[in-house]
Parts: sequence; structure tokens; C-alpha cells
Amino acid sequence: MDYEEVIERLDLIIKLLAMNIMSDEGTQKEKVIQLSRLGLQPKEIANILNTSSNSVSVALSGARKEGLL
Repeated sequence: MDYEEVIERLDLIIKLLAMNIMSDEGTQKEKVIQLSRLGLQPKEIANILNTSSNSVSVALSGARKEGLL
């Protein structure tokens, strides 16, 4: 197994774990906040939630202004 395959498998594991966490109901913003608190970057969060990085960044910015992060 080469480096690229290891990275792909680790990415898949991260996505599966995040999807498990996200199985709970909640708003998109709540999910973004939760994933951010887990240390994921906006691009990673966007990939997991099937949205754009910009949408995630806007949600995170709003959460910071509201004192949620």
C-alpha cells in the first residue's frame, strides 16, 4: 500500500466518523460548528456536508460573532 492509498483510506475513515456524528438531527450551522470543534477545516467540513467551503466559512463566521465558537 502506497502513501496515496493510506491517505485516501484515512480520509474515508474521517468522513465515515463525521457522518456518524452527523446522523443526529440539527441545522447545517450546528453540524458545521460541531465538526469545527472536532478540528476539521472548512474545506473538509464542506466535503462531508456536501456544501461549499464558502457556506461553511460563512456559518463559522456567524458562529464566532454569536460566541458559539
